[in-house]
Amino acid sequence: MARKASGTLGKIAKKAASRPSRAKEISAATGKAPSASRLIDGRIKELGDWRGKTLQRVRAIIRQADPEIVEEWKWEIPVWSRDGLICTGETYKNTVKLTFAKGASLKDPSRLFNASLEGKVRRAIDIREGDAIDEAALTDLVRAAIALNLKGKRPPAAPQPALLSGGNPQIAKAYGDAPVQAYIAAMPGWKSALGRRLDALITRTVPGVRKAVKWNSPFYGIEGQGWFLSYHCFTKYVKVAFFRGASLHPVPPGQSKQKDVRYLDIHEHDRIDEAQLAAWVKQASELPGENM
Repeated sequence: MARKASGTLGKIAKKAASRPSRAKEISAATGKAPSASRLIDGRIKELGDWRGKTLQRVRAIIRQADPEIVEEWKWEIPVWSRDGLICTGETYKNTVKLTFAKGASLKDPSRLFNASLEGKVRRAIDIREGDAIDEAALTDLVRAAIALNLKGKRPPAAPQPALLSGGNPQIAKAYGDAPVQAYIAAMPGWKSALGRRLDALITRTVPGVRKAVKWNSPFYGIEGQGWFLSYHCFTKYVKVAFFRGASLHPVPPGQSKQKDVRYLDIHEHDRIDEAQLAAWVKQASELPGENM
């Protein structure tokens, strides 16, 4: 169990003040101020055990949640911000602790918060060796923290995209992550959370994946190799299309009139085999794609 003192940033800062500054040590040795990313890389390497691997993984999840997140080094620990503090990444003998600055104001349907629950402002997640990390739920929590930071700072929201037949969002053709995120945000009901989950899994499985929205569907591909996957909203399910699905092992269950294409239909309460889905995504990304 992490020490109770870690639940407040004031005590974190007080504790940091009693230790030599890693940034000052590196500056003295090199003559240059180290970046926050370099300092966090150093902390992960220094730990050299399950805590380092866990900190590296949650760091990747946090950074992938929003491209505008800023990585910082304060109080001798990693800090992630966007228009205000999101969370810190503390490491102790038996835990990696993520402390959310405004955690008490965030909805936590997956009940990730398991520490500092008595606080009026903050909440924390204590991760111990062997604990599973719910990537989709942590991503949602980070995005909720960002939304809370941005509340009142943004201009009035633009009109929501129209929903076409089956509740599929109407998004103009465009390339990059932004239109895909706009599509996902406009997916109705439970489908939006599924869209975030699919996007995170694909991005994690295929680093550097190319993204676009075409024909009101997100597309994923490899530069110079074509598109290998897309998905589309229907009334009761989301249809994931593998453009070379007939060449995957095992073959995805949904048949198509096109000999090479196979589908995976995901309904609201379906149990998703993420290991199998990641394996299909990996295989699909390594095959010649469709040029559309």
